[in-house]
This record gives sequence, C-alpha cells and structure tokens, in this order.
Amino acid sequence: MEIKEIYNYYLQSSGIATDNRKINPDNIFVALKGDNFNGNKFALSALENGAKYAIIDEAEYKLDNRFILVENSLLALQRLANYHRKQLNITIVGLTGSNGKTTTKELINAVLSQKYNTKATLGNLNNHIGVPLTLLSFDNTTEMGIVEMGANHQKEIEMLCEICEPDFGYITNFGKAHLEGFGGTEGVIKGKSELYNFLASNNKTAIVNIDDTIQNEKTQNLNRITFGLNNNDCFVNIKNIETNPMVKIEFENITIQSHLIGLYNANNINAAITIGKHFGVSNEQIKFGLENYIPNNNRSQLLEKNSNKIILDAYNANPSSMNAALTNFFQLEEQNKVAILGDMFELGNESSDEHRKLIEFCFNHEEITFYFVGHDFNNHKNSNSNMHFYESFETFKTAFSEIKKENNFILIKGSRGMSLERTLELI
Repeated sequence: MEIKEIYNYYLQSSGIATDNRKINPDNIFVALKGDNFNGNKFALSALENGAKYAIIDEAEYKLDNRFILVENSLLALQRLANYHRKQLNITIVGLTGSNGKTTTKELINAVLSQKYNTKATLGNLNNHIGVPLTLLSFDNTTEMGIVEMGANHQKEIEMLCEICEPDFGYITNFGKAHLEGFGGTEGVIKGKSELYNFLASNNKTAIVNIDDTIQNEKTQNLNRITFGLNNNDCFVNIKNIETNPMVKIEFENITIQSHLIGLYNANNINAAITIGKHFGVSNEQIKFGLENYIPNNNRSQLLEKNSNKIILDAYNANPSSMNAALTNFFQLEEQNKVAILGDMFELGNESSDEHRKLIEFCFNHEEITFYFVGHDFNNHKNSNSNMHFYESFETFKTAFSEIKKENNFILIKGSRGMSLERTLELI
C-alpha cells in the first residue's frame, strides 16, 4: 500500500498507538514485533478496544477492511512519520549526544515555548520507534518541534535523521556511552557525528559548543551557530558559570539561576540559551523559561529527606557522566558526603577497566564515604576504609539499613538497570 494512502487513513484517525491495552477512540494501532511478542496477534483486540484501523504485516490477521496490510509495520510507521513531517510547515531541532540529551531537550522546550507553540519528545522516546511517534504527535498548530535521538550503534542516528529531517542539530557531547555497540570511543564520535553529516548534506545548521574541541573541529565547514565561555567571537558569549550546587549562568545582562545540579549541566543550559536567542526569544523569556524548569525522573534532582540532602541522578550512567557527576560532587563544600554508585552498563570489553578507573578516581577523597553497588564494581573491591562494595542491590540494602543516615549530603548515581532510586526508601 502506498504511503499516501496510509496517510489518508492516518488523517481520519485520532493518532497512533502501539499498545493494544492503551487505545484511545479512533486510534490507528500499529502491530510491531519484538523478540518476545508479535503485535499482529493483538490487532483485533486493539480494534475491539476502540481503534479505527490496525496496521499489520501478516496477511493471516487481516479479517476485514479495518486491517491495513503492509510489508513491514515498523517501516510503515517510520515512512508515515517522515511523510507527515514533510506535510507540516514546521522547524525541527534534532539533538543527540552521549549525556544530557533529555535534559537539554527539556531546556530547549522550556525556552522556545515562551514564544512558540512547541512539542518535544516525550520522556526518552528517542529510538527507531519513539522518533516516529514523536513526529506523529506534531500537528498543524505546532510551530517548533524538538526531537531527541538516541543510539547505541553505528548508522542509527543516520536513520533517525532521515526520518525526522532536522533543520537544526545539536550534539551535547561525545562520551563513553554504549561503548559495546559503537565499538569504543572513536565509534561513539563517528556514530553521533552522523547528525553533522546529515546537516552538511542538506545545508542545515549545527548548534555548536565552540569550547568542545571535537564539536568545533567537526563543524568547521557547516552552517553553525556557536556558544562559548568568554568568547566574543561566538553568537552567544557566556560570561560566567557558577555551581554551588545549582548552576548559575551569566550572559549579556542576564543572570540565570537554574534548578540543575552540576557544572556538567551548564552546556545544556547554554545550548538552550543559544537556540532561544537565534529564534528571537527575548532574554527575559529565556530567563523565565530556564528558571522555571524543574528536573524530574531521577535526573539531577536535589531532594531532602530526614535531614539528608540528596542529589538523585539515577536515570542513567556511563564513565563520562559518572566522572562529571563526581567531579562536581567533590567540589561541593558540604559535610558528611556519601556517594552511592551503581554499575555502568553497555561498556563491552572496556567495562572492567572503566569501573576500575572510576574507583581509582575516588581514591584521594577519604572525606567521602563510597558505596559501590553491582557486580562490576565489586570485582575491583579494595580495603580502603571509606569504600564499601556490594555484589548486588540486595546485599547493599541489607548493610545500608544498619547505618546511621542523618545530616548527610548524598549522591546517588548508576545505570538505569540498577534502579538506585530505590535507595530513597532506605534513607
């Protein structure tokens, strides 16, 4: 079936659904497949639950004209999203990077929404399914779209760019994330730079942190809008950055006091300022948007519980983000500091070495009590009196419940699979 014909069905619907249990009236259900499920089996159930049509890719499930048979349901979803994107008179900002993508996306949205009707990726729906769903959530009232693109292997960003066709692109950083899939640090740089390749090929524009050597070098021949610290040659010159513990930024005649923890969040804010300035958002509107953004979902949240102050940054972790979070934590002038750190995933053959390096990074901070949680950290346990190692969260939970936990300043950080936010229940 031609994509234009499928699009006509889409225009008659109330939107897309991929879960037959979460159907809104007149949705189109798209039957996707995974290693352990076949969405075609649930197409009839989706229609019974209120869907108007169901896109399927196995002929045996086509019972009547409400079933739209295609060769591949996922490919149809992606092509539909791209076709929809082409019909809209909309500017799209695409972003990727090793760390800070979701926070940066939220900050850009907070700024642009002060002047425009914006829509952005919900949560972290940033993959080969999430990006199409994001695009299909845009409509004729949307003026600016912000699309987060995640990847864990080569050619993935290239594919996502072909779907969403960003007009502007920003890479937060190149860090040690998904090393296993990308094939090492150089593979990360190559994979994330697929965004730059798309921008160059299509005469689009990059937002560039000129203080990042790799970003600066790779965008020399691109249309670009730059920001930097104390650099008058940049489009946005950031005059001062402070963290104690929240990030405060000064540019032009404006001071922004954010609710974000750590120096590593400064460039996320700077990118949002730069994009806002380019699109004519006033300094006062930029300040209002950024100062009213409150992080959530376990991302750089500052909490208080039972006399303890807590930095909860347990949504994800990799060597780069862990190093940045600890560097910030080391610099904070607080008493009774405690760091609870969980294993970092998807590091492949470099996992053991990266966990060892992180422990060594903490060696000179005897004033901090460290709790390392997880198999990979536990493989490098040592006899330092301020360092404690646990094979699993359950063994950590048992030991930690017996420790006095009052008037501490606590950092909690680990990969998503560690679910270290559970530590809050122990405090």
